[in-house]
Amino acid sequence: MNIEIANRLVELRKANNLSQEALAEKLGISRQAVSKWERAEASPDTDNLILLAKLYGVSLDDLLKTEEEVLPASAYEEETQSHEEPDYTTEEMDESRKESKPEEDEYVHVGFQGVHVKDKDGEVHVGWDGIHVVDEKDEVHIDKNGVYVNGEDMKDHIYKHHQAEFPLGLLAIVVYITIGCCFNLWHPGWLIFFLVPIIGSAIEAVRKRKPEKFAYPVLVVLVFLYVGLVKFIWHPTWVLFITIPLYYAMTDFFKGRRK
Repeated sequence: MNIEIANRLVELRKANNLSQEALAEKLGISRQAVSKWERAEASPDTDNLILLAKLYGVSLDDLLKTEEEVLPASAYEEETQSHEEPDYTTEEMDESRKESKPEEDEYVHVGFQGVHVKDKDGEVHVGWDGIHVVDEKDEVHIDKNGVYVNGEDMKDHIYKHHQAEFPLGLLAIVVYITIGCCFNLWHPGWLIFFLVPIIGSAIEAVRKRKPEKFAYPVLVVLVFLYVGLVKFIWHPTWVLFITIPLYYAMTDFFKGRRK
């Protein structure tokens, strides 16, 4: 994205009296993603461009136009009333998305914005603002705020089920401080905190005999970061993320056979 379009996105957001946080919430994305758009470090995908145009009450052409001054939302509404543009419903917007974005084949894309992998079972995106994994049944998001599975904070989940039995989080803090003070391994020693949801979910998976309860995506992230930070092998280690939808497909298969 060029800097002129990025500046226009900033002007449109301010003209509609929206903060970056408020816009991110309306679009269902992170504030960091909005910030990168407005710094010309990343570009909105087709779906988000359609949502932005609808939110600001402009066409896609007007959204990406850089020569004219941005009008406030109220002025734009007065200017466009005479054109009798249709008011799309949510269902019509969803249908418009499908028409404007044809189904894509399986692919792997590596670029400045990160790594994006798609196959018939789901999608994996590893970018500057976090890691996002989606398959037919589950959605996993990992960023600086934590690990979320289907919108549920895994930290709360682990604490709820395991903290009373054994303080894994406290143990991780003690071990981290110990290796940091004794061996000066503050980095990448912080990776040890990934073991909290991994061990906690493994206990639950074994106890309930439900392998789908295991936080396999967190394990993949831990291995990916360790190999990248310690061995400096980011590529092709990212291939590990492809195994996440495969893991859950296998658990569903064996679950069906047990039934």
